[in-house]
This record gives sequence, structure tokens and C-alpha cells, in this order.
Amino acid sequence: MNPVGTGMFGAIRATGSSLGVDVSPIEVRNADEIEHDIAAFAQTANGGLVVPGAAIEGRRSRDLIIGLATKHKLPAVYSTGVDAAAGGLISYGPNQLDQFPKVAGYVDRILKGEKPGNLPVQVPTKFALVINLKTAKALGLTVPQSLLAGADEVIE
Repeated sequence: MNPVGTGMFGAIRATGSSLGVDVSPIEVRNADEIEHDIAAFAQTANGGLVVPGAAIEGRRSRDLIIGLATKHKLPAVYSTGVDAAAGGLISYGPNQLDQFPKVAGYVDRILKGEKPGNLPVQVPTKFALVINLKTAKALGLTVPQSLLAGADEVIE
């Protein structure tokens, strides 16, 4: 499947285009490809990464991507606060703690006999911005005060 123009990547590409930013996908299937593609991407000027949650399958790949982004001085945005806490620069995504009560409610309804297919689709309503200042310093970046003021969490 080609992600270009579909789903999350389509939205990222459209936003980048409206801002005059070239957005290029890196499709990887294993750790060797991740290392090679991030190293190659790091050779371009003024690059940065947007790492969707689907790209991080487990702690090992998360640590690899975060380590490579830091090694190659690439600013990167991740989708969960766990990624920022593990050394990622910034994360912005659904507030996972807000999701737990909704999941429990759905489990309760299913256990009481409702068919999962009949339940309405839930979408996140709360999002969290987490900024890791340690990583910003390691990348030689200064995070604007206006961004820090809007953060839900700042890791120092």
C-alpha cells in the first residue's frame, strides 16, 4: 500500500504544501532500513521527522528512531508523551489517560451483550503537547516561550 496521499500522511503532506514545506515519506520495514533511510535523510538541509505512532512498534524501534534522530541532529515530532519521555523532542497526540475510561465503558457494554459493531466510533477529544528540553538542548535548539507556554508537559 502506498501511503502517499492517504490518511495521516495525506494530511501531513497537504499541511506541509500549504506552508511551502516539502514532505517526503520514508517507508521502512526493518531496523536496517530505518538506520539507512534516516542517515540518508539527515544529509538534506533543514530536515525534520514526523514519526506517526504506527512507525513505532515497541520499545526497541522507538529507542532506535529517537537515538538516530538525536545522533543526526534531526528535530522530530512523535505521537505520544511516552516517546518524548524516552528522549524524543516533541510529542503531540491524543491524551492517552483520557482514553482509558472510554475503553472501560466500551468493554462494560460489550460484556453486557452489546455487539461491538453497533457501538459508535469514538474519537479523541483531548490532546497533549509534551516538549523535552533535554533533547532540544542536545539538538542545539531553543524552544520558543510561546510553545512552552502551551505545553501540557515540559521535560527538563
